[in-house]
Amino acid sequence: MTETVLYDYWRSSASYRVRIALNLAGIDYVSVPIDLVKGEQRSPEHLARNPQGFVPALEIDGLRLTQSLAIIEYLDETRGLGLLPKDPALRVKVRALAHAIAVDIHPVCNSSVAAYAKEISGREDGVERWMQRFIRPGMQAFETLLGTFTQSPYCCGTAPGLADICLMPQVYNARRWGVEIGDLARTTAVEQACATHPAFAAAHPDACKPA
Repeated sequence: MTETVLYDYWRSSASYRVRIALNLAGIDYVSVPIDLVKGEQRSPEHLARNPQGFVPALEIDGLRLTQSLAIIEYLDETRGLGLLPKDPALRVKVRALAHAIAVDIHPVCNSSVAAYAKEISGREDGVERWMQRFIRPGMQAFETLLGTFTQSPYCCGTAPGLADICLMPQVYNARRWGVEIGDLARTTAVEQACATHPAFAAAHPDACKPA
């Protein structure tokens, strides 16, 4: 069997998601760090893996995969993780919950986007202001959407799923940038449940950051 290799960055939200999914699947993998701060994602070597110049990239089952949600869907379908409900009506609601973070909050709060916002604003606190401007409203909307589910104790049931995988990296970013989320009771309850799950704990940036 070929070795599973994850090209990632310890603070990347998308990489964090895939680390959680790999852990949930019980897949051992080799991590190859791509330092986003140093610009290694734009190296010819990495662009050959992912022409978008993003992380993560995953080599598994003889394939080279990109885009975190697509990778997670592949792991779900090939390893039977049960990350989405079988009922189509519930499945579309869970996908919407996950996409509210991964598709709406995350792209506008990508580090390169925030850095450019700082550059054109000329403000030293430009990155922090940008992150706070978009993360807080997005998390408030997520909290409201979460109210249509019963937390027991995860976003959508008794086992972690796609929404939880997307939520935890966003919670990490919110706290990193000083965004107030303590008043989001449903969200923080899910956070507490995920924090004690071994697959989530092992994927946390603090457990993966360089020595």
